[in-house]
Amino acid sequence: MSPAFHVLHIDHVVLRVVSLQRSLEFYEQLLGCAVRRRREDLGMLHLAAGSSLIDLVATDGPLGRQGGAAPGREGHNLDHLCLRIEPFDEPALRAHLQAAGVQVEPAEQRYGADGEGLSVYCLDPDGNRVELKGPPLA
Repeated sequence: MSPAFHVLHIDHVVLRVVSLQRSLEFYEQLLGCAVRRRREDLGMLHLAAGSSLIDLVATDGPLGRQGGAAPGREGHNLDHLCLRIEPFDEPALRAHLQAAGVQVEPAEQRYGADGEGLSVYCLDPDGNRVELKGPPLA
């Protein structure tokens, strides 16, 4: 049975984080995701990621406490989130992230919403795996 709707795109992803400030620095300063809205009452930030949002929720805040223990080596928020980026200049991207102390895995060809293309993986301050994916290969 087909649903009475169709998926347009991912609206938002919610990540539980230990430090809103540390995560904000990673997503805003390193990846360019601007703050769209602050929800101090919930311990939450909404960040623009293209036409979608990445929501950061403090694990010690009102909303974050509902999720139990903070993410760590033995428990993760998710496997990874993928951000489609342009341009994809691996040496420049690697230099940008490594200058901030972020380890970056070598680029590999992977499949995503736009097809096969090169991407790299890195970790955010809470150990969430972030894939930065370039355009599809011709």
